[in-house]
Amino acid sequence: MGVSHISNRSDRQPERWSRRGILAVLGVVPAVVLTGCSSSAGASEGSAKASTPAQTAAAKKPVVTVAPANGTKKAGFDSPVEVTVTDGTLSTVKVTGNDGSTLAGSFNDARTRWTSTRNPYSGTEYTVTAQAQGAAEESASFTTKAPGETFVGYFTPEADSTSGVGMPVSINFTEAVKDRAAVQKAITVTAEPAVEVVGHWFSDTRLDFRPEEYWAAGTKITLSLRLKDVEGADGVYGTQSKDVTFHIGRSQISTVDLAAKTMTVQRDGATSATYPVTGGDSDHTTWSGIMVISERFKQTRMESSTVGLGDEYDIKDVPHAQRLTTSGTFVHGNYWASTSVFGHTNASHGCVGLHDAKGANDSSVAGYKFYKSSMLGDVVVVKNSGEETVDPANGLNGWNLSWADWKAGSAL
Repeated sequence: MGVSHISNRSDRQPERWSRRGILAVLGVVPAVVLTGCSSSAGASEGSAKASTPAQTAAAKKPVVTVAPANGTKKAGFDSPVEVTVTDGTLSTVKVTGNDGSTLAGSFNDARTRWTSTRNPYSGTEYTVTAQAQGAAEESASFTTKAPGETFVGYFTPEADSTSGVGMPVSINFTEAVKDRAAVQKAITVTAEPAVEVVGHWFSDTRLDFRPEEYWAAGTKITLSLRLKDVEGADGVYGTQSKDVTFHIGRSQISTVDLAAKTMTVQRDGATSATYPVTGGDSDHTTWSGIMVISERFKQTRMESSTVGLGDEYDIKDVPHAQRLTTSGTFVHGNYWASTSVFGHTNASHGCVGLHDAKGANDSSVAGYKFYKSSMLGDVVVVKNSGEETVDPANGLNGWNLSWADWKAGSAL
């Protein structure tokens, strides 16, 4: 009908009215065009005429581009998501994963580019919604590829557990870590009340965290793992993104003096018990130094062959055994030795023994009492054993390193 109207008024200022007709058509707000990474199409081939006003307006429609491109099925996850616009400015951008996560980001000063603050996760489908100023909201989607090889970190202590003041946060990785700095940067350990906590690498597969001194009783510890898609070694990526909390209970530190053959237990700074003990004999001396209880068994089997001592012993029901080293040092009950041994003679194969009863149910004996008073993470200090200090990596025994030496083992 507009064309007919313009034709009927052709005898009155035809040039002025025809121009208004064209401008009325052009008055519609242009819609945004959401594309992938490729550039927008150019002008039609073979056009030799000068651009009309309509062609000029169409060429300046806002064009929004998303990287990774719309429809990508195996996008990389080693770079941030980027949304850009030409011939316009960006009003809003939102990136949401099918796992419920979102990617935060920021605009440049001109609001022509938005960049996510972190990379997308692997194996995730993302939807990008973007709107240019004065245009309709548009959307695009892409899926990131899954990593080829992965690793996880198994941590000690267990989530929501309560431990003694000597318990470090120890992480063992399922694959050797080559980029220690990248992995350690993705792991934080914080404490309430606050204290400096530093990581120390014992090997390519083990990273422990501890403060300078023992934890304060009642401390709340939070382990934050942000290992997902962190490249620990070439082509090997982490999978975990989680927070875990632990708690520290009361303080219990026991000192074993193998010259005096006694063990003195201090609970929250006060002596709570003293027990006669036996330690390693002259051929099987007990490690000296600071050790942390890492496992506890009401009864367990102990075989000499497992610690390189041939067939010297095989006891199927050792009562109240608490592990101090990976190599096999325990503090445990002993029912097979004469009571005269405890407090008088070092006669064991390297463990610290307390008088106990077969069956582990006699509450009157030292082995039972000490076991009942203990928990994972309690500290046992051995001195005057005639043996050198235990290797800090042999068990959870990093307290044998000075604070300077501990910090020197950090990758950060």
